[in-house]
Amino acid sequence: MTASRNRHFTIWTTLTLLIMAVFVVFLLYPLVLVLYKSVVSPTSGGFSLEYFRKFFGQKYYWGTLLNSFQVTICATLLSVLLGLPIAYFTRSTKIFGRGPLEIAIIISYLSPPFIGAYAWIQLLGRQGVITKIINAVFHVKFNGIYGFAGILLVFTLQSFPLIYIYISGALKNLDNSLNEAAESLGCTGIKRVVKIIMPLIMPTILASALLVFMRVFADFGTPMLIGEGYKTIPVLIYNQFISEVGSDDGFAAALSVIVIVVTTLIFLFQKLISSRNAYSMSALKPMQPQPAKGLKNILIHLFVYLVVILAILPQVVVIYTSFLKNNGGQVFTGGYSLQSYEAIFKEGQSSAIWNTYLFGLGAIVIIIVLGIFISYLTVRKKNVITNILDTVTMFPYIIPGSVLGISFLFAFSNPPFLLGGTAIIMIISFAIRRMPYTIRSSTAILGQISPSVEEAAVSLGCTEMQAFLKVTVPMMLPGVLSGAIMSWITAISELSSSIILYGNNTQTLTVAIYTAVVRGNFGNAAAYSTILTVTSILSLILFFKLSGSKEVSV
Repeated sequence: MTASRNRHFTIWTTLTLLIMAVFVVFLLYPLVLVLYKSVVSPTSGGFSLEYFRKFFGQKYYWGTLLNSFQVTICATLLSVLLGLPIAYFTRSTKIFGRGPLEIAIIISYLSPPFIGAYAWIQLLGRQGVITKIINAVFHVKFNGIYGFAGILLVFTLQSFPLIYIYISGALKNLDNSLNEAAESLGCTGIKRVVKIIMPLIMPTILASALLVFMRVFADFGTPMLIGEGYKTIPVLIYNQFISEVGSDDGFAAALSVIVIVVTTLIFLFQKLISSRNAYSMSALKPMQPQPAKGLKNILIHLFVYLVVILAILPQVVVIYTSFLKNNGGQVFTGGYSLQSYEAIFKEGQSSAIWNTYLFGLGAIVIIIVLGIFISYLTVRKKNVITNILDTVTMFPYIIPGSVLGISFLFAFSNPPFLLGGTAIIMIISFAIRRMPYTIRSSTAILGQISPSVEEAAVSLGCTEMQAFLKVTVPMMLPGVLSGAIMSWITAISELSSSIILYGNNTQTLTVAIYTAVVRGNFGNAAAYSTILTVTSILSLILFFKLSGSKEVSV
């Protein structure tokens, strides 16, 4: 019996160490190299804080950090101001067409922010449709949404769905008897929302707001496309690392370290708030939507519909423009055509599409296999090593994609790892960066499976590993696949790391869209964006089918 236990212990310990080794090689080692390069003098090769002095010594550089904080804080606050009331209205009031509205909100969240930036260029750019109307009607010279205002618009409309998803889930678990008790004591309307409902869901509001903060702070594509003179720190990192003139790897590494420190502090702050305000609600009597009357009903519908229409508008614009005739992809000449799709499917132009699917599927295989084992080890085999593994595997959730991409190039562009520009490095980056989604969903469903099921299998003659593979894994599969689909959707929409890691033969859809927009080839950009959007929608439908749910939890 002792030998059997030692053998089982060795199997799980060995598996834990092997998985830990994978993350050491493909996550910790690259990040340590970033830290090392940030403190090495470019002249003497010794230890130096020269790059950090350079950053904090010149306003041009540290100003980008302030810009990032400014746009991130504003976008987070506006996202809460939109997401909170929409979640409350859709839960408490009968909204006509609520189902399609929720689907539209989710799609707008899953779509990459830079696609929203590109679509708003089509609408409110210097030559945008709405811009031309404004200038003609009001006889003004409106120069478009470029700069702070444009970045804020895109981030807000793309981020409030995350607030909505979280708060809607919290309201679903709210016991409506609390509302009824408040009403019986004379606390009605806005007063009841402020004094009863908001304190109960405040931990959820804060947690979702901090997630929006981290997501916006790390975004590269949107400020790069429409920021112009308004530079943020992810853009500065990219320019310092990639620029053909004046690039500086060491300075880019120092900037990456600063961003890692900021995002880590934000993450720890979120964990602190969550732990201090954690509680559970059991909705014995869930909130039921009630019909509103008169002006109140009209205003609620107008508000919800207006915000959702603005949020989904980028996807509608890119799909519509993808079918317009154009002059070489740069000027839409009127009429409808499949010209843009014909252009991207020409020889050598469609590889970005197949690369996206191939890399995404390769990453998903890795994510599912490792995700199952990691969640099992951290839930069922708790010890010091698995606790460390649990922390390390969640770390990619807070690492900006551009930083991860730079760290990978530092680590794998020289012997013995020559992976730069290859499909392997793209697949690994997708897997490492998006694995937390699957780990979280797998861990959640594993917590609902009683260990007694495995114990029963062992008592009937199965080994512990056989019980895991034949009993536990099949029971985990629905949750694992649901998380894997969310990992897939976010992986194929990844730009920040892909734009740094891709080579001539490993371009993805997001990179193709970005480069097409930069070159002014809006026809191709619209066609690529449509394919990506349709793929995300179909993946979302598959998620609903497998999970048996009509809601997305994140």
